[in-house]
Order: sequence, then structure tokens, then C-alpha cells
Amino acid sequence: MNREILERPFAPEQIKQREGNFGKMLDYIEGHAVIQRLNDAFDGEWSFTIVRHEILNETDEVLVLGELKAGGIVKSQFGSSRITRARESGDIISLADDLKAAATDALKKAATLLGVGLHLYRNDRSQGAHRQSGSYRNNGNGNNGGNGNGNNRPSGGHRNGDHGSGEYRGNGGSGGNGNGNGRLTNNQYKYMLRLIQDKGRSKADLDQQCLQLFGAAAEYLSKNDASAVIQQLLAN
Repeated sequence: MNREILERPFAPEQIKQREGNFGKMLDYIEGHAVIQRLNDAFDGEWSFTIVRHEILNETDEVLVLGELKAGGIVKSQFGSSRITRARESGDIISLADDLKAAATDALKKAATLLGVGLHLYRNDRSQGAHRQSGSYRNNGNGNNGGNGNGNNRPSGGHRNGDHGSGEYRGNGGSGGNGNGNGRLTNNQYKYMLRLIQDKGRSKADLDQQCLQLFGAAAEYLSKNDASAVIQQLLAN
């Protein structure tokens, strides 16, 4: 493993931007740049496997669990992507593409555990050190690089880009997933409440968990951060 290569900051031209909450511009790295970084650090001797995937009808998204193996180390992370639908009919356009976007999100998140793109994540955390519940947040993500907003899909549907939610916030994340990253949906909020209740815990427990992770109560999360909480609740 070459840690100097893994942790090397990305060049300015490799850092893309998209609009996040409150008009804040967020940095992210595209999936192909992360793949190239892994190739450089491990001379191509690495692999990424999708361990399992789920289609979450409650939140209209897909979820994958990916496993990155490199240099004798194994890192696992979840990735997600909104299901892309045609604007007029509501029909699913390509579930395979949505799953690929979620897989890219999982790969990028796993790569951050090896140090890839951490300089963007640290920048984001330092800017948001004094966040409080319901206050301004610098949200990234995640698990998917495009600049589009899934809430304003053109006729024929909106295609997901790389998903980077979560870790490449700063981006992870992490790039966006082409879905936009506004306030969480009602379905996401209801699903989180159902999952926490299934575990015999209360809404206050859910809020505390969200505060610890993202500095905001559940109802104030972004879509990407809500997806991350859902992933955690499903995993535990």
C-alpha cells in the first residue's frame, strides 16, 4: 500500500462542484478519479465486490453493500442512489444504472477509509464544527457525482451520475447522485421512524443518533444524510 499516493490531495481540476443546501457549493470527486487513484496506489491489484443490494420502495432508492479489497485490507461500505423515473409516467428508466450509481457511491465511501479524498472531508468538517439542531449544515454526498436535481427531472427522466454521498462532501460520500441534496423526503422520514421503532427505540433516540452523525435532528436532514442514517439502521 502506498499511503502517500492514497492520501495525496486531488488536483483542482479533478474537484467538481454542485449546489447543496441553501445554495452552498459543495466539492466532490468523480468515480473514475477514485478508481485511478486506487490503480496508482495498488498497481491495479485491488477488487471491489457487491455483497448485496436492496430496492427500498419506501424511500424510492436502491442500496448496495460493497467490499473493497486492496493490499491485504478489506473495507466495506453502503452506497445508495435514488431510483430514476420518467417524469410523466413515473416508470423506472433503468434500475441497472441506479444500482451502478449506488455501487460507485459505495466504492468511493470505502476508498475514503483508505485515505482517498479525506482532505475534502476534513475541510467540510472544519467548516461545520459549530452546527446545531435545525441550523445551517454543509451537506455533501455521498454516493453519486452529478449536478442534477432529481426533483426537477426533464421529460424522459433524469439520469443519475456518480454517487458520492457521504464521504466526498466538502464534499461522500462525495459527489452527489444526480438527485439533488435538498431536505429529506416525507417517505424517508417515515421510514426512519419505522426502522427505529422496530428496534424498540424512540424518536428521541433517532434524533440523538442524527445529531451525533450530522449535527441535526432527523427532520432537518438532507436527502443524502437521511439515506446514510437509513443505511446505518438497516445494517445494525
